[in-house]
Amino acid sequence: MNLVLIAARNLLRNKMRTVLTILGASVAILAFVMLRTVLSAWSTAADYSAKDRIATRHKVSFVISMPKNYIDQIRLVPGVKQATYMNWFGGKNPNKPEQFFATLAVDPTTIFDVMDEIVLTPADRQHWLEDKKGAVIGDVLAKTLGLKVGDKFTLQGSIYPGDWEFNIDGIYSAKRKSVDRSTFFFHWSYMNDSLPESRKDQIGWITSRIDDPGKGADISAAIDRIFDEKDVQTATMSERAMNLGFMGMISSLLKALDVISIIILLIMMMILGNTIAMGVRERTREYGVLRAIGFSPRDVGTFIVGEAAFIGLLSGVVGLALSVPIVELGLGRWLEENMGAWFPYFRIDAQTYVMGLGLAIGLALVASVIPARRASRLLVTDALRRVA
Repeated sequence: MNLVLIAARNLLRNKMRTVLTILGASVAILAFVMLRTVLSAWSTAADYSAKDRIATRHKVSFVISMPKNYIDQIRLVPGVKQATYMNWFGGKNPNKPEQFFATLAVDPTTIFDVMDEIVLTPADRQHWLEDKKGAVIGDVLAKTLGLKVGDKFTLQGSIYPGDWEFNIDGIYSAKRKSVDRSTFFFHWSYMNDSLPESRKDQIGWITSRIDDPGKGADISAAIDRIFDEKDVQTATMSERAMNLGFMGMISSLLKALDVISIIILLIMMMILGNTIAMGVRERTREYGVLRAIGFSPRDVGTFIVGEAAFIGLLSGVVGLALSVPIVELGLGRWLEENMGAWFPYFRIDAQTYVMGLGLAIGLALVASVIPARRASRLLVTDALRRVA
């Protein structure tokens, strides 16, 4: 006789309560998986950063610009193979201003040499180089906006006000998970030529490819020394550090998500604990009968713990099954298409699946400890007299 299997059959005695408990706990698992996936997806850009790239920005802040001529000096630093510059443009789709995607003014001659994980056909690249009003967009953004090569598109500037017209010269794909496939690239010179003299010849940051990742710290220090005596000083770091620094701007939000995920698990444990305690109370006389006919206190505890384990298992399975269409196929696809700059790759990883199922079972077992201990310690006479 398998006591655990017998305990599992007890779940069918009150089907409605069991179903509601499993649904409640599975929703908690679903919420936990969603939050953990948001956290892991947010750090994807840092986790998959190129080890042979460094980034140079203004020493004070990422949002303060630097003189464009800094890149000429950086290209002369020993160890730097190639460098490119970029500027955050902040353009919007005039038809849907709430729709977010990254818009970057870049150097078209070097951007795809340094960012070689971005895939663009040679023909499209050449066409883009020859078209000052040309733009290259990611395949996800092209699908979202309904654009194809040869179309025209207008961006509404926020940082740089006005209506900016572009020709779609190419659509890129990506070889790395960290690449945002919803970015809008265009010629920096097109933007710069339209600016007043006070704003001309400024860039946001510089990305450099180096010949030896092991010397990244030394090369970064050498770059910053060049500008130590300048009016505008720099901070150079690995691409991973740059991405982590950007994440640090919302570190409070990430910590809040961590705390919320823990609270959700505690709520799930209370739901399970309440259900298990109610079932134990209703069957106290039955446990007394089992003790009277020879079952040990340990056997009684096994009944209760086994029932909790099955509830936890079913809750975990249902919650993870729901997370695939809701979190990955639903929310994930929407985030990739509309917030690709922050969530370029939104997928539930294997570790989250294992963690979700393990926690569902583990917390159910923890929730059963007190009811199981109390039931196993009851005297036979007290159990037989107990009325639920």
